Amino acid sequence: MTDLVNKLIRTELKALVPYESARRLFSMASSSEVETTWLNANENPYVPNVSIDPSMYNRYPDFQPEPLINGYASYAGVSAQQVLATRGADEGIELLIRTFCSSNDNIIICPPTYGMYAISAKTHGCGVIDIPLLDGMQLDVKGILANKQKANLIFICSPNNPTGDLAKNADIINIIESVSDDCIVVLDEAYIEFCADATSMSLINQFNNVVVLRTLSKAFGLAGLRCGFTLTNDNIIQALKKVIAPYPIPVPVAQIATQTLSADGIKWMQNKVVELNQLRDDFIKLAATWSFVEHVYPSQTNFVLLKLKQPLTASSVMQTFQQQNVLLRDQSKQLMLGNTVRVSIGNPQQMEQVISIFSKVEQTL
Repeated sequence: MTDLVNKLIRTELKALVPYESARRLFSMASSSEVETTWLNANENPYVPNVSIDPSMYNRYPDFQPEPLINGYASYAGVSAQQVLATRGADEGIELLIRTFCSSNDNIIICPPTYGMYAISAKTHGCGVIDIPLLDGMQLDVKGILANKQKANLIFICSPNNPTGDLAKNADIINIIESVSDDCIVVLDEAYIEFCADATSMSLINQFNNVVVLRTLSKAFGLAGLRCGFTLTNDNIIQALKKVIAPYPIPVPVAQIATQTLSADGIKWMQNKVVELNQLRDDFIKLAATWSFVEHVYPSQTNFVLLKLKQPLTASSVMQTFQQQNVLLRDQSKQLMLGNTVRVSIGNPQQMEQVISIFSKVEQTL
């Protein structure tokens, strides 16, 4: 760090380790000369059929493009006034923290969970209270409620990344009701399309302290677009609009996202979800038979987390797969997830490749 940067950088950022996204760990540019199987970022392996119209690229986009907002409101079953489009759900996380937390405030998170909640808080100078999940990867309701007066936001990821499981609906409602005078509860539903019946969307109309985060990055196959949605009541939406960028949704993003929210686009997504869920369930069943797997975490998402038996290590498995140009995700640094590997569900050919490599691992033990 140069002397000037070291002098001026905020103190709390000096030791901060940035979030290690899939593309920070492995860039597409570095893999351009070989055919790489990308199963490390929970992306949809399929690409929707969409087109773009460049005629308005010389104009700034609408602040909240009406066709996009109306399309997602219709899909989610809410009013347009309850929808804020953002640059991925990640921007929704940032906006909530910047709007409702100052440097002496805290958020509550429930690790192991999505790493950007903590990173976003820390880069804003906000504190993070960890209330780890209990055995069985369920919410520690008592622990959360014991800290409710210390926090402004509670982040609950359900289905949870990287474990893949669902929080109990009764626990979610209990927390929302119990913190109604103290906290906003943020329900991250990035993977909800893979278990659509488990959504908590209706809660934003029942309670005034609920926010639901959604994205087009997973089931809709648009991770490269960076388009997400923050769904909540109009009061919270208006507060978020005070801090959001003036042109958050680029024109081509709005065009493509709106197309995917058409009846045909939604049907395409739902058909792919059925296929990916079947591939996931088949992989879970097979993985449970491998001698080197200590535990297969139940999943309601498009990924599966495997805990490996020693002496086999997650790092050695990662190396084996990388040698075959297949990228998985080592989750061993996460709380309670020592020696684990996360496998994103790919297309049938990609999953055959994964199974073949794991079978060779089995044979070497």
